[in-house]
Order: sequence, then C-alpha cells, then structure tokens
Amino acid sequence: MTIDERLDRIEHISAGIDEERRKDRDEYKCFWRDTQRQLNELGARVVQISEENQAAHAQFREADSKLEARIAQLAEESRAANKHLEERIEMLVSRFGEVLSHLPPRQQ
Repeated sequence: MTIDERLDRIEHISAGIDEERRKDRDEYKCFWRDTQRQLNELGARVVQISEENQAAHAQFREADSKLEARIAQLAEESRAANKHLEERIEMLVSRFGEVLSHLPPRQQ
C-alpha cells in the first residue's frame, strides 16, 4: 500500500470518527433536552401537587371546624335533654311519693 493510499485510508477513518462524534454529540444534546424537559415537567407537577395538598388541607380544616361545631351543638342538646329527663324523673318520684303517702298503710 502506498503512502497516498494510507493517507486516503487515514482520512477516511478520521472522517468516520468525526461523523460518529457528531452523531454522539447530537444524541447527547437530545438526551440533555429530554432530561431538562422531564425535570421541568417534574417540577411543575411537584408544584401542582403542593397546591392540591394545600387546598385539601384547607378543606380538611374547614370540615374539622364544622364537625367540631356540630359536636358542640350535639353535646349542648344532650345536656339539655339530660336535664329535662332529670326534671321529669324528679317530678315522677315526687308524685309517686305523694301517691304513696295518701294510700292506707299496708296490713301484714
């Protein structure tokens, strides 16, 4: 093989290597862009989830406040009903005592 043939062969190989490097660079740039896009999408999704979480937390606080108010209302109603029941029982016991006091004593 002559020197010119060797130089032609080296130039051919060099051109092939250069072409491979260019393709690799293009591929790496494409991967880098895809990675950046995915990171941006991920960041946006994290922000969205955070906002949804804050909204849900606010709803839970509101529901908790409503539940607390309802429990307080039911407790008050229960205390009022209990007091009314105590008054009725006291009245019945008093009446029962009055009725018993008017009955003649039992013979044994």
